[in-house]
Amino acid sequence: VSGPRVVDCATLEQEMAYELSDEEMDVLLRIVEAEAGCEDEEGKLLVANVILNRVSNEAFPDTVKEVVFQCENGVSQFSPISDGRYYEVIVSKETIHAVSRAIRGEDISDGALYFAAREHADADRMKWFDEKLTFLFAHGAHEFFK
Repeated sequence: VSGPRVVDCATLEQEMAYELSDEEMDVLLRIVEAEAGCEDEEGKLLVANVILNRVSNEAFPDTVKEVVFQCENGVSQFSPISDGRYYEVIVSKETIHAVSRAIRGEDISDGALYFAAREHADADRMKWFDEKLTFLFAHGAHEFFK
């Protein structure tokens, strides 16, 4: 027989800042893994923050799924949708933990609504980021903008 188990009540009492259906959670996990699978946990948290910031911003669709699959002029907002990586990822435990932090309301993004990996991005697309948006900071391979 094992000894008494101690459970941190604060963990059990944490409220979710975002209520997501199983489908929405799966979409968020998959896009974070596809976009930031090689990043550290903060990099994954930042990508989740951007998606959730868009959901909360009136200029973007109202659900995670609509944000992730949004297309403008035939161009996907997120490259893993257009190149198929989204559909092939295996979500890591670190990604699950980072997304859990985000849906509980942890936001380290300074309100970022966009991110890009300059080294992998099309030069014309990066020109749009540089000219139309406000650079906030870089983390890992991504630059974050508002």
